[in-house]
Formats: sequence, structure tokens, C-alpha cells
Amino acid sequence: MNKYLKETKMLDYSNPNIQQLIENRKWLELQEFDRLKSIYNFVRYEILFGYNIDDNIPASKVLKDGFGQCNTKGTLLMALLRACNIPCRVHGFTIDKKLQKGAMTGIVYKNAPQNVFHSWVEVYFEDKWYELEAFILDKKYLNNLQKINSSCSGAFCGYGVAVKDFKNPVIDFDRNNTYIQSEGINQDFGAYDSPDDLLKEHHQQMSPVKAFLYKNLGRHLMNRNVRKIRNF
Repeated sequence: MNKYLKETKMLDYSNPNIQQLIENRKWLELQEFDRLKSIYNFVRYEILFGYNIDDNIPASKVLKDGFGQCNTKGTLLMALLRACNIPCRVHGFTIDKKLQKGAMTGIVYKNAPQNVFHSWVEVYFEDKWYELEAFILDKKYLNNLQKINSSCSGAFCGYGVAVKDFKNPVIDFDRNNTYIQSEGINQDFGAYDSPDDLLKEHHQQMSPVKAFLYKNLGRHLMNRNVRKIRNF
């Protein structure tokens, strides 16, 4: 399991801000299950859903931003888990862009790649690997999205969600897998030791012009749409 505890360039858990957070939360004083659940809930609730400048930013940058999406929040989750002696790895995918419709609108959605790079975190606990994905959306965003779409009683896809049961998604960790976007997956890249390794082989396919527009315009429009839902 040692390779699933290593620090990497992206999983920079020796960063002083990450170490201070761990100390403040007293995670290392908790039993392993409580430690895992508390870290999961911190990333899920206190790091808001939003779009960072790039997927390859380190965990310390995600913590400083205070927001992230599947890949970047996953990087922070992994760094915190490893710093607290909980083995983990990352599993790469792509998802259909229709899952992002609503967060992406207008020209941003029209010009977005059909296959959007995605990942979730797999954690090794009590001799079993668990798949954790539902840390992506913060509580207020998801609750407001459910209120706005209160008539939806079954499957839902859009605004960063792709689940079979929109009213009761499996998002709380209690020795179980958690999902919030899994129904949108269309390619499976397999599991990797770290996000650094995953991104060496797979990343968001986008032309240099579209990448520039995403970083400087598109993601800001997407974050504005997300804030509208959160502040509804």
C-alpha cells in the first residue's frame, strides 16, 4: 500500500497550509473510519463546486481556491487522505458533455468537447476499495438544484449531476461507494496511482485556442452559473 500513500507534485501534502488544516481538524487523532469520513465531508461540503484554471493544479492550490470540480477536488481529497495515512488512488474516465449542460450554457456548451475528462477517487479501507465520487458537489448547490427541479422523481442529467435517483442520490459515505456523475460515463481509462500519472496519459482534449478561452472566459461563465444555483 506504500505507493498509495506517496506524496507527488500534485498531491503536495507537506504544504504548510495542508498540514495546518490537518492539525486544526485533529484528523490524525480520529479512528480511521471517522478520519476518512471527516476528510470526505470536508472536501464535499467546504470546498465548493466550481471550475479551476486547470486539472493539473496541486492540492494546495485547490485548497487555496476553495472550490473545484471532479478532478481538482479529487486531488485535494487524495492529498488529505494520504497525509492521514489512508491509501487511495484515482480512476480516470470521460463523461458526456450533456452532464454539464446548465453549468455550461450558450456558446460555452456549444464549443465544449463532447467527451469531458473526469475522475473519481478510490480509497482502500478495511481490506476493500471504495469508489468515491459524490464529493464533487457541495451541499447547498445540490440542495438548491433539487429544489429547482423538485418535479424530477427519477433519473437526472445536467448541472454536474448524472444519477438514477435525483431525489435520493447515494452521496453519504458509510462503508459504501458514492456517486453523483457516474451515469454520464462513456470511456473508462482505469485506475492510476496518482493524478500525476493519470494526466501523463489522459487529459482534456482541447485545441490551444479553446483551452485559452476556457481558462480566461468559459470557466468564469460556468462558475457564474453555478453561483446562481447556489444562491437561488
